[in-house]
Amino acid sequence: MNAPGENILEAIRARKREEVARQRDELPLARVERVLRLQRRPALSLRGALAGSRSGVIAEFKRRSPSRGWIHPGADAALVARAYQEAGAAAVSCLTDEHFFGGGFADFERARAAVTRVPLLRKEFIVDEYQVHQSKVMGADAILLIAACLTREEARHFTALAHALEMEVLLEIHDEGELDYIHPGTDVVGVNNRDLKTFTTDPARSSRLAGAIPAGHLKISESGLSRPETARALRGEGFRGFLVGEGFMKTPDPGEALRAFIEEVER
Repeated sequence: MNAPGENILEAIRARKREEVARQRDELPLARVERVLRLQRRPALSLRGALAGSRSGVIAEFKRRSPSRGWIHPGADAALVARAYQEAGAAAVSCLTDEHFFGGGFADFERARAAVTRVPLLRKEFIVDEYQVHQSKVMGADAILLIAACLTREEARHFTALAHALEMEVLLEIHDEGELDYIHPGTDVVGVNNRDLKTFTTDPARSSRLAGAIPAGHLKISESGLSRPETARALRGEGFRGFLVGEGFMKTPDPGEALRAFIEEVER
């Protein structure tokens, strides 16, 4: 748990840069690129999956939260990811941050082996192009780019790099000041209802930004969506997807919780 008033995003970003520096030393980018040249796995489209789904639920594997502590520490990423796929998720998200969220590369590897029919999103705080290459090696179909973690130039550069590597991008924004991060190459726009400085949530944030997102961009709502009726209301405002993790992971059977959620959303 983090101390009251602490800027959690700044703490995460600082630690992430240290992690990436160590990873570069252990496995230089030139070696990562050599591995990529041997990779032949076709990617699945996150945007296409969301556009074609009645519920649009991106179900997330999430062990812990900086604000709430451990949620489901002993969960098996392969079993949960497979259950999500079978329960009807439009896509699956897997966190790879270890220090703040209890995830890791091993979780993603297990989820990747289990998920074969829907896109797999790497949920990470990406601050360096090395992580974009790394995501492709790991088998990600799509990556998350958080506007609050990046400059506009970095966001565009990382998006172009992801596309060159045949991955899509979920661009996450939090307020009106980040709307200009959206550009014609943006695949999916996500509105995070969680304040990344304090980690408090407010689902009304999506409603406030719904009309400001440029027409033609597929938009999703993230965080604080434990109630199916909230997702139904947001769908009426033009949202085609909903990223939900904690609401499923805090239950004994995340797959069954997702199934029940989808049934209510599609009513």
